[in-house]
Amino acid sequence: MLQVRKSQERGYADHGWLRSFHSFSFAGYYDPAHMGFGNLRVINEDRVAAGAGFGTHGHKDMEIISYVLSGELAHKDSMGNIESIPPGDVQRMSAGRGVMHSEFNHKKDETTHFLQIWIEPNVRGIAPGYEQKQFSDAEKRGQLRLVASPDGSEGSVKVNADARLFAGLLDGEEKASLALDPARKSYVHLVRGELEVNGQKLVGGDAAMLEGETQLTLGAGKDAEVLVFDLTA
Repeated sequence: MLQVRKSQERGYADHGWLRSFHSFSFAGYYDPAHMGFGNLRVINEDRVAAGAGFGTHGHKDMEIISYVLSGELAHKDSMGNIESIPPGDVQRMSAGRGVMHSEFNHKKDETTHFLQIWIEPNVRGIAPGYEQKQFSDAEKRGQLRLVASPDGSEGSVKVNADARLFAGLLDGEEKASLALDPARKSYVHLVRGELEVNGQKLVGGDAAMLEGETQLTLGAGKDAEVLVFDLTA
């Protein structure tokens, strides 16, 4: 079964300094039909205005991934990490038993556009942790590159969750495929461009939710950037 959710069906919030699309219920957006998918709890597509950001706030028992699309995101946390996250980097923060952090766009004339992703952990109360790695466009071109996994395989960041995340760039005749376990769930989020997912056309911001499928086939891309999640049922 494949179900498409269009970009415009997502929740939306405009706070002036922050404009955010919510794929699942978050903050002031509540939709009981979209509370998450498998152990994927949040995908927020955020645009942070120049000179603005999220002040210091806390998280607990959640695997949080930041995926920057344009601009840069400055990160500071109670573990002592002070990092800048540019496009192409994947940042993983394990909130564990508790962590405080802030995220800021220090640019004076550029919006920071990024995806904030939350995945429910398979272990709770652990010490908080942090990891950040760069994945070049060449690694993602015409294929699905593993960028997050439970064991950090293939140079991916390690998440304390039963989930894997792939990133890909597809255009023209480029195709990519992935064998799926029909007992699990898969979630495809099209970041930008156009793409066919098992024959269904998606445009930027659209998502496809797959259950009981054995194969994922991506093609007919037009400047497409895509994230694919392998999740618990």
